[in-house]
Amino acid sequence: MNILFFGDLVGKPARNILKQILPDMKKEYNIDLTIANGDNLAHGKGVTKNTLEEIKGHGIDIVTCGDHTWDTSQAIEILKSGDYDFICPANYPALDYTKGYKIVEVNSKRVLIINLIGRVFLKDHPDCPFRVVDEILEDNAKQFDIAVVDFHGEATSEKRALGLYLDSRVSCFLGTHTHIQTADEEIFPKGTAYISDVGMVGPKDSVLGCKKEFVIEQMQNQTKFRYEISEDENILVGAVVVEVNDKTAVAKKIIRINKTFKMAP
Repeated sequence: MNILFFGDLVGKPARNILKQILPDMKKEYNIDLTIANGDNLAHGKGVTKNTLEEIKGHGIDIVTCGDHTWDTSQAIEILKSGDYDFICPANYPALDYTKGYKIVEVNSKRVLIINLIGRVFLKDHPDCPFRVVDEILEDNAKQFDIAVVDFHGEATSEKRALGLYLDSRVSCFLGTHTHIQTADEEIFPKGTAYISDVGMVGPKDSVLGCKKEFVIEQMQNQTKFRYEISEDENILVGAVVVEVNDKTAVAKKIIRINKTFKMAP
């Protein structure tokens, strides 16, 4: 099974570039399942019904989230409805943690996708991701064949620690949140594909997808941050493709993608 995973999608530029490139990417890598982190999907913060439907139409199968889950008023409604292939971090304490994972059937195999958020350097106060992921894997032990984790976190040390903790128990452990792709992709000793951060899909001439001028001004003058997405037509696409053995659930290969595409007129 070949799994394509995109890092944080930044607003309309990400949605538009997926429409442009995703069909060819799926063919090139013979993709069976496509997952994307939608933490910044709707105008840079959170998700909406319309934006989820849009990227679903472009070929995304499952959308994960992160610390911006609640930045739009629709998030709770979307999660409660169950009508969208959308999950958010399972270790938010006030949330039914079953909203943080989903099992889908792909080529007669049951794939468990889990979304978690880190505790280090983040303003939220989530439950322990180690304990929560243990519960999810235990509760669903006989319900899945392959497991994928999107860990939305700030600290690479926390990501690597949890990734190693889950080595052999999940097929893929993929970090998101920082929008900066790391060059540490590997297959762990017991067969889990790992990367600390997949990066982002968003304007290249930016700071994390935002207009660089606003970010620099805020950092220089300690003014209130204005979140405005960069208008650069060069879109950086951060993603990984993981090849998983269907029979053993062991990851055989992880390919890091870090390409820039020009938005079509």
